[in-house]
Amino acid sequence: MSTRVGVLGATGAVGQRLIQLLAPHPEFEIATLTASPTSAGRSYRDAAKWRVDTPIPEEVADTTVAETDPDEVPNDIDLLFSSLPSSVGADVEPEFVEAGYVVSSNSSNSRMDEDVPLTIPEVNPDHLDLIEVQRDERGWDGALVKNPNCSTITMVPTLAALEGFGINRINVSTLQAVSGAGYSGVTSMEILDNVLPNIGGEAQKMETESRKLLGAFDGAEVTHHSADISASCNRVPTLDGHLENVWVDLEDDPSPEAVAGIMREYPSADLYSSPDPLIEVFEDPERPQPRMDRMLGGGMAVAAGGIEKTTDGVQYNCLAHNTIRGAAGASVLNGELLLEEGYI
Repeated sequence: MSTRVGVLGATGAVGQRLIQLLAPHPEFEIATLTASPTSAGRSYRDAAKWRVDTPIPEEVADTTVAETDPDEVPNDIDLLFSSLPSSVGADVEPEFVEAGYVVSSNSSNSRMDEDVPLTIPEVNPDHLDLIEVQRDERGWDGALVKNPNCSTITMVPTLAALEGFGINRINVSTLQAVSGAGYSGVTSMEILDNVLPNIGGEAQKMETESRKLLGAFDGAEVTHHSADISASCNRVPTLDGHLENVWVDLEDDPSPEAVAGIMREYPSADLYSSPDPLIEVFEDPERPQPRMDRMLGGGMAVAAGGIEKTTDGVQYNCLAHNTIRGAAGASVLNGELLLEEGYI
């Protein structure tokens, strides 16, 4: 029997990606969609300005959109996927959890809360058990689980692969696609023939979220990774796919061939949406490229290439589809982990 799920914030960019991924999913059945009061009461077909690169799924097109309120959502929903703006999610998501719902959220609010799992199933699935701490401390019947920022999730699997070499320091410079800013985030006059050298708050997210994701969980709390991380985040005029230049200082001195091998061997998760391989490594120094490689693994794989030795470690490039792997797909993958681990 399929798990009944809902999407909070279903008309936005990530909400539409969620619907695209959930509609054909073998384990999940979309049972409710919510949005703002201006969309509530309308059919999804009429409420959403559909912009995803596949037709709107017929099974949801005529679904009546509900207001994003626990009282408007059926109580037999097993799991909610949230793509709410963080300013809204900070207030609304706890209301759903207090009402007993399990929420897998892409919103940035609460990612760094000590009792909220920030999870990439291929990297730190054991952190999901922070749910037990969360429920004890907050008295919640439901649960709140987060996936990381789209730029963070591009880099962290490659870092997890390098952990055995001893990571001391990480520097990263990103070239992030315009879709990461949402439909109205960057105007054409800003980005065409241009690069925006600062994305507000993005560098801090990469620096803090990465250390939490790579940290150790002892059953009660997560001890963040000790590596120093510095990020510079830039918006470039590509549509989808975040490309990142990464420099990692290591305790050991691996060859580029050894680094490529360990990345290729890094395991995927035994979950429907986890690609195999998780990390695709190119020998061609001109790869990965957004237009050519963002849809590897159905948009869920991380691509890496350009691996070279440095004085203190290695440098390389990595790439992932920011609204699939970096947002909607990451939330769906966390939903699959919640199901696998018996939390729903």
